[in-house]
Amino acid sequence: MDALGSVLNWLAEWGFIFVVAGLIAFLCARKPAQRRYLMRALLLVGGIVVGCIFLAASYGKLKPLPGFPWNWASAKTSIALFAIQVESYQVVSAKTANTIAHTLPFVELALGLWLVSGILRRYASLVACLAFCGFMIAIFSAYQRGLKIDCGCGVGPPQEAGPGALLRDGIRFLLPALIVAFGAFWIRGQAAAARKSEIPASTTASR
Repeated sequence: MDALGSVLNWLAEWGFIFVVAGLIAFLCARKPAQRRYLMRALLLVGGIVVGCIFLAASYGKLKPLPGFPWNWASAKTSIALFAIQVESYQVVSAKTANTIAHTLPFVELALGLWLVSGILRRYASLVACLAFCGFMIAIFSAYQRGLKIDCGCGVGPPQEAGPGALLRDGIRFLLPALIVAFGAFWIRGQAAAARKSEIPASTTASR
């Protein structure tokens, strides 16, 4: 499990490089067929990268403390500690923070698996973008109120809520999600345009 967590964290922190490189290759391509091929490859890689961000975040919130085994009792302890982090934002009550702490890791797990699967990727990527924006708004709010707290995202080493966490989330998390959302809708638009162009041709042939 530790090896899996290391892989997920590495992809979550550095996978954006592959997504940005794929976007640059797509923008440099001139032939339509080549652009479609590069975009499909970008979506495959990007979906995995963005999905791994959520999987790593879920893993980071559920993993047991050092020296403890993986079981439900250890996970409950980790969730209780995450609830304290949620409450430290001073936005919701302790009861609501506890509910969020017991729900969010499993929502992140489900969203991560959804993104990796590639099913309805354009909608999954939009949900991912909204989630990242929500996290960044919470971090910015805490920073504006002068709270010296851990952002509690569960990805990578602990980081204080502030400009550093916002920069990291914006470049490493939100940017690849935006690229995947753009690509998914672009591919959808290309497919729709291709279908429209085939209709007049088939109509003419029937006449």
